[in-house]
Amino acid sequence: MALHDAAWHDAQYNNRARVPEAADVLLPRWAQASALSRKRMTCVLDEAYGSAPGETLDVFPAREADAPVLVFIHGGYWRSLDKADHSFVAPAFVQAGAMVVVPNYALCPAVSIEQIALQTTQALAWVWRHAARYGGNPNRIVVVGHSAGGHLAAMLLACHWKMVGDDLPQRVVHGAMAISGLFDLEPVRQTPFLAADLQLSPVSVRRLSPAFFPRPRGPLVALVGGLESDEFQRQNQLIRDQWGPGSVPVCEALPGLNHFTVLHDLVDPAGRAHQHALRLLGLSAG
Repeated sequence: MALHDAAWHDAQYNNRARVPEAADVLLPRWAQASALSRKRMTCVLDEAYGSAPGETLDVFPAREADAPVLVFIHGGYWRSLDKADHSFVAPAFVQAGAMVVVPNYALCPAVSIEQIALQTTQALAWVWRHAARYGGNPNRIVVVGHSAGGHLAAMLLACHWKMVGDDLPQRVVHGAMAISGLFDLEPVRQTPFLAADLQLSPVSVRRLSPAFFPRPRGPLVALVGGLESDEFQRQNQLIRDQWGPGSVPVCEALPGLNHFTVLHDLVDPAGRAHQHALRLLGLSAG
């Protein structure tokens, strides 16, 4: 990749600056829709998947037994936002026949991205062990992540689960979707507005960049908003180039969508992202 200066990195990766309405309009709308979702739906909030603060998750049970499970991992550059901001993901997928889980994780700089990645493996282990209690089939778990959550979704797809728990199967995650994902963390390390919180080093970049991992079995669906920066477009294409079409069968830019409105496409039953998620879950896309 060509060398670029600090201003270029900030311009490419500072999505709130690129989408001025994000802070005042879109994120508050997510929070409002999420509060309404929790009020209207059956849900079990703040289940502990670990012992540390923040190691909790929200469960939106399936309406019928043996349902596929969608685990949604939120973004925020590993340093902001909360599961409570993303309950709005649940209604459309519960309606379609899934169980939905939205985990939290600790945030940088209090923890490292390495620690966050390990927390999410524990969250998925909890889901595998407890899904049946909420109508989910532990052998039909799909992870969907947005932005930093897309990075974590790819990490989870590549996880060696027997190293997480002896009771776990070889394959806990049966499919993943990364929406506006980050797969090469070297340019993120060089982005000034993130540097102090993320504290990435060249060593941690190598350990945490899934584009350069051995190819997992997949499938990973890689999506990005068509209005996102050149770097987010590059990141999305990179995971297909590195992992190949066998592991990344879908690599698409969704026209007219920015880094935030791309999530609206996920929850819109007519949206392309929603249709891809239904296929991963084994649910009808009709």
